[in-house]
Amino acid sequence: MAAPYDQNELQRVRVQNARLIGLLESHGIDWRAVEPSSDLIATSSLTVEKKVALFRRLFQGRTDVYPIRWESRAGRSGYTPACGNEWKVGICEKPRIKCAECTRRQLIPVTDQTIYDHLAGHHTIGVYPLLEDDSCHLLAVDFDKADWREDAQAFVQSCRELDVPVALEISRSGNGAHAWIFFSRRVAARDARQLGTALISHTCARKRQLELASYDRLFPNQDTLPKGGVGNLIALPLQRSARERGASIFVDDELQPIPDQWAYLASIKRMEPHDIEPVIMRATSGSHPLDVTFVTDEDLREPWNRPVRMEQRLSGPMPES
Repeated sequence: MAAPYDQNELQRVRVQNARLIGLLESHGIDWRAVEPSSDLIATSSLTVEKKVALFRRLFQGRTDVYPIRWESRAGRSGYTPACGNEWKVGICEKPRIKCAECTRRQLIPVTDQTIYDHLAGHHTIGVYPLLEDDSCHLLAVDFDKADWREDAQAFVQSCRELDVPVALEISRSGNGAHAWIFFSRRVAARDARQLGTALISHTCARKRQLELASYDRLFPNQDTLPKGGVGNLIALPLQRSARERGASIFVDDELQPIPDQWAYLASIKRMEPHDIEPVIMRATSGSHPLDVTFVTDEDLREPWNRPVRMEQRLSGPMPES
């Protein structure tokens, strides 16, 4: 008679495998090919392995942890860091103890299989863009609410005028957009966010209005990583279930779906870090980058207001991280 099925042991092995795979990949060791699938947006000639590698090269964030989407029977949904101990009897004490306060949390690192499963529709994940050294590989601008189409298009046009490479994605809900800017190498999150804010201010000036009503926030959402935290997450694109609804895909300047998503991603240029400050200067008509507005709170909706000047900041109380 076969031994009884041990769900906890299986989960423990899966977590160990994920950690070993993450270690191999962090050293550039190609451990195995990802399973092929005709569902992984088959319009491109790229192999599945190359698609996963391309995706990971562009959408870089924390690799030691990733957020995974959940849905409750009551219809609620959200994201939580993927944990190897989630719902384990005798270990996980949700909902009595929140994940962020749990001392038994076992975070799962990102692997090629994690990305493949997202693209194939087995789960939905996001990325934490803000790295532990307060740097990032990308900047994303989130638009939602009624005017998201016009505002997103205006933002993209500002990027075109200022020679900033940008990719526009219809968000997972289908009722918003994400504008993605990728950097050729990691940059300080503060610099990336200055760039985003300068582009937003430039767009406001072009549209001759005080605000972009649909602008929601920047990712990364902070200049520095909160102590003990992982920063804000943004959902990753091209998840199969969302794609089948016409969402989570990249579009052209007229918001029309790009036929070959992978050929498009492969063609995206990444911005050089040394171009950030000149773009900010052009976007703000010669203002020094230190004078550019900062979005310091995720709920702030006034990027057109000028900030407290540097000398005032240094003389005032230090902000909480």
